[in-house]
Amino acid sequence: MNPLRWLALRLGAQPWLPRFDRVIVGLDLTIQRLTRGRLDLLTFAGLPELLLQVPGRRTGVLRSTPLLCVPQGDGWLVAGSNWGAPTPPAWVANLLAAEEPLVTFRGHTVAADARLLAGPERDEAWAAMLRTWPNYATYAARTGRELPVVRLTPR
Repeated sequence: MNPLRWLALRLGAQPWLPRFDRVIVGLDLTIQRLTRGRLDLLTFAGLPELLLQVPGRRTGVLRSTPLLCVPQGDGWLVAGSNWGAPTPPAWVANLLAAEEPLVTFRGHTVAADARLLAGPERDEAWAAMLRTWPNYATYAARTGRELPVVRLTPR
C-alpha cells in the first residue's frame, strides 16, 4: 500500500480532522488550479478524486468541491459523508438541484447527470466505496443519518 494512502486513511478517521476542512479544500483547489486539474491532494495518496462544480441552489454562484470518488464504469460514485457530521454537505442538495453539473477528473471536464442511489443499488455502491475509503464506515457510525451515495455519469 502506498505509504501516503496509509497516512490518509489514518488521518481521515480522526475526529478532529473536519476542523481543518477549509484548509484542506483550499490546498486541494490550489493544487488543481496550478496543474489545470491533472493533480489533486488525494492523487498523492493513491486515491481517486474529482472536482464537482455546481451552482448554489440559493445564490446561483458556481461552487467547486473536491471529492473522493470511486470510478465505476464510465462514471463515478461519491458520498455525502461530511466527515460524519449530523447534516449532509451542501454540495449534495446543490448537485441534485443542478441542471448541468460539471465533473473534472484527471484534467478532463464533462457535463454529468447525477442520481441518488437507494436500496440494493446503493448497498452495492456502498460496498465498492468502502473498499476504496474504509473511513466511510467511521463517518456513518458518527452520525445517525444514512450517508447519501450519488452516481455521476457523463452526458
